[in-house]
Amino acid sequence: MKTGLFCNYENHHQDARRAIFEQVLLVKQAENLGFEEAWVSEHHFNPSNLSPSMLLLMAHLAGVTSTIRLGTGAVLLPFYNPIRVAEDIATLDNLCSGRLAFGVAKGGPFPQQNQHFGVSIKDSRGRMLEAIALIQKLLYETDVSFNGQFYQCDNLTVHPQPLQKPIPVYIASGDDEVIRYAAENSFGLMGGPPFALTRLRNTISKYREINHSGADKFLLARFFFVAKTYDEAVSEALPFIQKFSQKMIANSTQIMQNSPHPQKSYDPTNICYEVDYLLENSIIGDVQTCRDRIKKFQDELNLGTIALKPSSLSLQKNIESLQCYNQEVRNYV
Repeated sequence: MKTGLFCNYENHHQDARRAIFEQVLLVKQAENLGFEEAWVSEHHFNPSNLSPSMLLLMAHLAGVTSTIRLGTGAVLLPFYNPIRVAEDIATLDNLCSGRLAFGVAKGGPFPQQNQHFGVSIKDSRGRMLEAIALIQKLLYETDVSFNGQFYQCDNLTVHPQPLQKPIPVYIASGDDEVIRYAAENSFGLMGGPPFALTRLRNTISKYREINHSGADKFLLARFFFVAKTYDEAVSEALPFIQKFSQKMIANSTQIMQNSPHPQKSYDPTNICYEVDYLLENSIIGDVQTCRDRIKKFQDELNLGTIALKPSSLSLQKNIESLQCYNQEVRNYV
């Protein structure tokens, strides 16, 4: 199992430049500690997460790192022209000397994104799958012609070509159609911090029914903080967890109220944003607790990568937590 860093570029101190370069320092620290991967998320119209231009941020990371694999976690494909994405991804793979991993998602649950990018929510999944198919052809073939529902091209070759053939692909979704598509193409899957273990087990099980050999390409992102005692770790991570919970509950409540089939509550076997639930499903605690939780995820899901999202508001505390993980947790799971 590889260890990764999950990068949200949080603006804890309402200082954009500080937020961006504190995240860069964490990535460089992770590389120095021997972490194998760093995954950058994409968020729009959000003062708390400053990664709308994810590929620009990753191009910068490519220049200040040399060994750590850099992953898009994930490109929200429906909001882009896939021809341009193929050009950008191929260029980025060259910039980072073949260290790129290409994670994609349909975007959600944030209707504001669909509204302002002019993409219907009902078309998002179809656009994502069609875009992946076109991008895969453009990255590795020449004189590509494509005639889809949403995207078309004729006799097109993009330059430069990527260094990797192929670039590893990951999809963030629990949808049956997408799981089948990922399995049939031996793409990896990604699971986010609020996703319940039951949901993740079901997703992996469906994948393995179609493609057993590719199931180890599973990336699990989890909120993380390790300290000397459980209470100390929870106390340090709690302000971050509470802020995330409040933001996501407010967003989800709005979605449910506007839905033609509103839900009355969360399904704890699927996804939930309550504070206690997030703490229970995170890797937060003393050394033994963190070891046990990682081992449980590893045993249940056959993880390819555990991507840690440091959950203190303090850069120094997060660095110390990553160092503690490296010294006292990593080699025991």
